Amino acid sequence: MAEKDTVTKHYMQDRETFADAFNFLLYGGRQVIKPEQLKPLDTTSIVLPYGEGDKPVPIQKYRDVMKMVTAMEDDRTAYMLLGIENQSEIHYAMPVRNMLYDAIQYVAQIEDTANSHKMGEKMPETRAEFLSGFYKTDKILPVVTLTLYFGADEWTAPRDLHSMLSANEEVLRFVDNYHLHLIAPAEIADNDFAKFHTELSLALKYVKYSKDKKRLREMITEDTAFKSVSRKTADLVNVITNSNLHYDNGEENVNMCEAIEGIRNDARAEGRAEGRAEGREEGRAEGRAEGRAEGRAEGREEGREEGRAEGRAEGREEGREEGRAEGFLNALVSLVKDGILTISDAAQRANMTVPEFETKTKSLNQ
Repeated sequence: MAEKDTVTKHYMQDRETFADAFNFLLYGGRQVIKPEQLKPLDTTSIVLPYGEGDKPVPIQKYRDVMKMVTAMEDDRTAYMLLGIENQSEIHYAMPVRNMLYDAIQYVAQIEDTANSHKMGEKMPETRAEFLSGFYKTDKILPVVTLTLYFGADEWTAPRDLHSMLSANEEVLRFVDNYHLHLIAPAEIADNDFAKFHTELSLALKYVKYSKDKKRLREMITEDTAFKSVSRKTADLVNVITNSNLHYDNGEENVNMCEAIEGIRNDARAEGRAEGRAEGREEGRAEGRAEGRAEGRAEGREEGREEGRAEGRAEGREEGREEGRAEGFLNALVSLVKDGILTISDAAQRANMTVPEFETKTKSLNQ
């Protein structure tokens, strides 16, 4: 933000650029204000507003750019004070902010007039003139403040004081409105850029399309003025739009077509690098997924083989156990039939009850 403030202030301090902006605002591009008629003023304003008692509170404000327009070469016949407030971001209280700047300028003019009367020979003619220090015939210069928005978006903030107030229409009739004088690139029609007579038109046009890369490239290619732009203008748009333009530090003039092509080359290189990185990552992810799938398939097959082998072994073992058990029961049955054992003794040796033994031996003989 600080870098943007610095570069915009430096850019608009140029007399030709400053005059161009106000000729566009006030006169629709007619060259009424001449650069040589502009005199820079101190951008620091300190005033003591009219207050109660002997303790007025000082107000100090810093303007971006302030100049005085003179109608005569000796620059003493000033007829207007012009100020510019640069904005790289939208400011939702701009009407009040600018209104305060203007009011401070008016108060300062009145104080200067009153001080000049104290030092002069002309005496006040009435008590009212004596108390106010400002005579009936005194006049002050009009102050016009321009807000120059260096953003690509539309200005969505209030444009006048009334838009900021919470009041009904009956009350608003008694509240003087203050209007914001604004230049916003997004609101300038393409054919109106021709009303500018300096590279300010190129800077604002670049800002307007800075978020539409395709349209920006087309516009720069079509407009031959972009083939040789001053380093100052190139630096301005590079900073306020974060374009990362490519040009040599020692260049006095910059070919914006080549500078913006450098962005495209960087973007392609970055795209290829990102593509390779994404490809490697996707490859690893796919490899891991395929490996897991193959591992699960192989694991299932190996598990089935092992299960079948274990099942066969367990089956054989269970078969042998069952065979031994049946042979033992058959031997007991033979001993009962031969009268060697009673059925009760045979059931006890088989660890069964007599009914269980009889049921089991019957199933073996079936």
